[in-house]
Amino acid sequence: MSIDDVVLSFTPGSLVILNVVLAVIILGIALEVRPADFRTVLRSPKAVLVGIAAQYLVLPAVTVGLALLLNVPASIALGMILVACCPPGGISNVLTHRAHGNVALSASMTAVSNLVAIAVMPLNVALWARLNPGTESLMREFSLDRWEMLIQVLLIIGLPFALGMPLARRYPRITDKVRPWVQRIGLIALLVFIVSGTASNLGPLREHLGTIFLVVLLHDAVALAVGYWTAAAVRLDEPSRRAFAFEVGARNTGLGLGLTLTFFAGLGGMAMVAAWWGIWDILAGLLLAAWWRRRDARAGRAAAQPPDAEPPAAEPPAAATNGADR
Repeated sequence: MSIDDVVLSFTPGSLVILNVVLAVIILGIALEVRPADFRTVLRSPKAVLVGIAAQYLVLPAVTVGLALLLNVPASIALGMILVACCPPGGISNVLTHRAHGNVALSASMTAVSNLVAIAVMPLNVALWARLNPGTESLMREFSLDRWEMLIQVLLIIGLPFALGMPLARRYPRITDKVRPWVQRIGLIALLVFIVSGTASNLGPLREHLGTIFLVVLLHDAVALAVGYWTAAAVRLDEPSRRAFAFEVGARNTGLGLGLTLTFFAGLGGMAMVAAWWGIWDILAGLLLAAWWRRRDARAGRAAAQPPDAEPPAAEPPAAATNGADR
């Protein structure tokens, strides 16, 4: 069976659970946002604006080209575009910290990008999907209602931000204690949902798993590279480049999965791309962060090692003695 004909089966109750889990994940991000994050944007808007452009213009454009180059089925291509149009996930801040990146910039970009996604994401998906004949056909088939998607995104992202930011500002000590648990519970719940949902629908997808794995692996690597080299192109420093890599490379694909199940009837290729992205980008991000940490450690040891000492100067020969010395 063609993957474009595979539809995943989820009950209405499971969709409600997924939306609640996604809202919890976004709440974890919102509880981490501080007014200082927005002051950072005002002080250095260039970096954040370039980061927004990398996420919502450069990455989707590169994704459309990659899908055409790989000649993947239309449902997989549309899943790639949907993922590319998702906002960054909260894991990006953790990965940036582990990689010795610019955490302040990462936090600012996460906050601003999620707020921008409320208005931009539905338009972005429709725009970029039209550039691929296969995905354009799917969009017509499902008759995507952009206003309905806007409301969905607003509820999943906007409402948690509207609740989380005032709580973080008014009760900073309490939210600092609660936030890690909210983030962990949300992430674990999402992983459980993805694994259990995939397992229950594995039959018709089994023959396509290899293709999806390779496409996501390559797409995620391209996203990380787009982030890093976009920052390099505008001459940002190395810690900022690492922050860009994870802000562009770590997408909130749980949101993409929820939108796939809600607006695209659980289309198999789309759902599997979003689901596997949600797992793989964490694994790839941890590997990349560990590599950067090891490289920094080696550079630190090399810098701390003293230069080779100069060989001691030869002592002059002892003066010859003569009879007058005796």
